This record gives sequence, C-alpha cells and structure tokens, in this order.
Amino acid sequence: MEKKVKILIVQNGALIGQKQANFNKIVELLVPYVESHPDLIVFPEVWNVGWDCPSFPDAAEEMQHSQTLHFLRNIALSFRANVLGGSYIRKLDNGELRNTSPVYNREGKLIAMYDKMHLYSHCDACEGDYVEKGKNVVIATTDVGKIGLTICYDLRFPEIFRKYTYSGADLLVNMGAWAASKKNQWTTLQKARAIENQSFMIAVSQTGFLKDGTHNLGCSMVVDPRGEIVASLGENEGVLEVEIDLNDMYELRKSIPTLSDTCREYKFSEEE
Repeated sequence: MEKKVKILIVQNGALIGQKQANFNKIVELLVPYVESHPDLIVFPEVWNVGWDCPSFPDAAEEMQHSQTLHFLRNIALSFRANVLGGSYIRKLDNGELRNTSPVYNREGKLIAMYDKMHLYSHCDACEGDYVEKGKNVVIATTDVGKIGLTICYDLRFPEIFRKYTYSGADLLVNMGAWAASKKNQWTTLQKARAIENQSFMIAVSQTGFLKDGTHNLGCSMVVDPRGEIVASLGENEGVLEVEIDLNDMYELRKSIPTLSDTCREYKFSEEE
C-alpha cells in the first residue's frame, strides 16, 4: 500500500523584525499552490522576524496574543494541511524566551510545540544570551505519520535524531536559519542524519542577507533514507513541492535492518 506524502517547503528571506512584511511574503510565495492539496507545509527557523538574536526580546510573543500562531493556524485551515511552523520566539509567563516550533493539524489545532534544545552561541552568534534551552524532544503525531522536530543547530547532535527514530518517528525534520558559509556541513549532516536513521529528512532554511552582511544559505531539500537528495531549492526565495512515499523507507528498513542491528549500549572491555 502506498503511503505518499505531499510536502511544500517554504524558503523565505525574512526582513529583520518586520513581521507583517514577512507574513505578506509567505502569502505571496504560497498563493500559486492553493490548489496543490499538500499534506505538510514546512517553514524555516524564525521565518517571521529573521535571524538577529539581539532583536529576539522585542520579537517575542506570548502564546495567547501571538500574531505568528494566528497566521500559521490560518495557513493550516486555508490549505487543509499540517503545518510545521518553523520557529518563533515565544515568551513564557515567567518572562523567559524559547525558540519554539509549533505544529498545527489540518483542522487548525495546535498539536505540538518543540523548544530548541541546542542554542547556537559561537562565531559571534549569541542565541544563548537571549533564549533558554528546551528540555524535551517532541514528536508531532499527524495523519501522515509521526514527525521528529529539530531546529537548526540541533542538526549537529545525532543523538536527538536516533531518539526520534527509536521512538517511532516516520519523518525527521530540521528547520533552520543556516549560514551560507557552512553549506558543506548543511548538506553533509542532513544526508548523514537520513542515512544513519534510514529516514526521509526534510531540511528547510531561510535565505537572504543578514544585518552583518552575511547571509542565510537557503538550499532547502528533501533527502531520502539512502542519503540521496530527492529535491532541492537554490538560494532564492521560493517553495519546493515534493512528494515522497514512506513505503520506500519501510521497505529499506526491512531489507537492510541497520536499526535493529545497532548496539544500544557500548561498553569498554574490563581491564585484566
């Protein structure tokens, strides 16, 4: 039996701190696909305000008054699709901030929220100065399967992806604002996560210039369980439409049962 999933990956170049302009751009990008009947629509990290850590406190939104959540819910309802909302800066009741990925189902219900666990605070980035780490992995259970959620820098930590796979995830997703200077790492690590978990990997990144003159990579892609790139975007804004068949993944896992061959606990030999 086929288990096909139609995916729209949205790749935008966010204007720093300009939510309404970024909302308008997303609508513009998605309009040509209103009749495409996707199962999933996937956004990049902080697509609504752009990657600029010092501006995160001003960009933060409380859940009950969130323009971004309202926008994503409307996208889910308009397309009758599950929406993996990239991430936005969420303000908790105690004033702390999180880099949070919300997930909506086709009925516009918020079904999962994942807080980024690994914060990027290297090479002049300072995410950890403004945002608190998430504490838990999160699988979003949708009508097309279970989806393991990660954000950007999480990609460099294979343990989180293996945890998802052993917990029954059907798809792995990484939603980033990845630097263009690290294109090789982006592509290599996305392929590695797909191969080692025998899973489809959905990878989406912002594109466009940043305040300091650098720019985001773009190059959003879908990688199959063998590490082959099924479809990809370049550096321009756009939407990637791709259909995958999860049965390809299930059949690979049966024919080459790498996951069941894996030793769950490695120990050093006792000294004689």
